[in-house]
Amino acid sequence: MTTHDIVERLSSKFSTDAILVVNEKTAQPIIQIPANLLLDICQFLHEDELLYFDFMACLTGIDNGPEKGSMEVIYHLTSIPYQRNLILKVILPRQIDGQPPSIPSLSSIWKTADWHERETFDLIGIRFENHPDLRRILLPKDWEGHPLQKDYQEQDSYHGIKVKY
Repeated sequence: MTTHDIVERLSSKFSTDAILVVNEKTAQPIIQIPANLLLDICQFLHEDELLYFDFMACLTGIDNGPEKGSMEVIYHLTSIPYQRNLILKVILPRQIDGQPPSIPSLSSIWKTADWHERETFDLIGIRFENHPDLRRILLPKDWEGHPLQKDYQEQDSYHGIKVKY
């Protein structure tokens, strides 16, 4: 099954032309999908007999900065039985009504999403709706801000420990 076959299958299932092939010439083709369809599309990719993406290998959050006003969440999926890889890309506004962006959690589909989503929340600030335990995983719970945001301002100190030199 080619990338175009997957996109066509998704587009017909979800009655949309918003599913785009970003890059199909890589070993892992990239498909951009709308955030509002993320959970449904991923459920379909996991359950469909012809696709069966049974493993989420990685999730990456990207802050494109205040100038671009967007963030991205990139999902690396694998179908082990079909030996097929796929990358899903979701673009989010950097803020919505002054709040950080939010996207549905995929931890109900792939258990590996749990800690990947926590790391992305911790370092970038993207919230994952209906996550079973969305809290910081790398930084202390009272840490200020999200250090991988492009406009992050380091604290001078943390509990009396000099942080910024």
